[in-house]
Amino acid sequence: MRRPTALIADDEPLLRSGLSRMLSTAWPELDIVAQARNGAEAVDLFEEHTPDICFLDVHMPGMSGVEAARMIGRRAHLVFVTAFQQYALTAFEQGALDYLIKPVQPERLDDTVQRLQQRLRLAMPVMQTEAMLHLLMERLGDRPPDVLRWIRASAGAVLRVIPVDHVDYLRANDKYTTVAWRAGDRLDAEAVVRTPLKQLLSQLDRAQFVQVHRSVVVNLRAIQHVVRDDDSAVIHLRGRKETLPVSRAYLPLFRQM
Repeated sequence: MRRPTALIADDEPLLRSGLSRMLSTAWPELDIVAQARNGAEAVDLFEEHTPDICFLDVHMPGMSGVEAARMIGRRAHLVFVTAFQQYALTAFEQGALDYLIKPVQPERLDDTVQRLQQRLRLAMPVMQTEAMLHLLMERLGDRPPDVLRWIRASAGAVLRVIPVDHVDYLRANDKYTTVAWRAGDRLDAEAVVRTPLKQLLSQLDRAQFVQVHRSVVVNLRAIQHVVRDDDSAVIHLRGRKETLPVSRAYLPLFRQM
């Protein structure tokens, strides 16, 4: 009997490889025939390999997982993977086979695998998903797919995937950017990103991260208080000893604080 095949699409390499490892444990007979970095690549690889199942991250840069699913249509069983539960619940309620919430839990993955195995064993048709996909496309406007959720950064010889919500501030360092984040009880965790601050800022949620100096961007949730004078200000962060400068150009941001 032919072994079942699957494609995994996620813009984060560590999350792709992590899901692949979990699937190898939960379903050893499943062959992961392709891994895609975005929706467009997922569609191309699907046409090349025609897998039975597609695990699609809802939010990916460029073509989203939802857009890719519309192009794949009913030619594969779909499992949506998302960090935002409201999207996944919508998909489930509208008849998608299944969904996984990040971080993926082994017990939840086992349930999904059992349902997929049953569908393949009984040769059940792929569910009609067009109505659900349309709703998901509408709701994607709640949080644009190009907003960063994780930052890949080097800390010595270690590559870390840092949740953006854990970042307190970013500071320009020549062509690189230093990221300061909260790692558990540690408030002094820092790493270097090989991306200019300006480019990172364009991908961050502007309702949460603001530029306060030519070389500094701060997470508003990390601010404890701001001390101002006529021409400048200093930001004090929750639980941190260091402070951040606010230049005159950005003072209007803090006039009401």
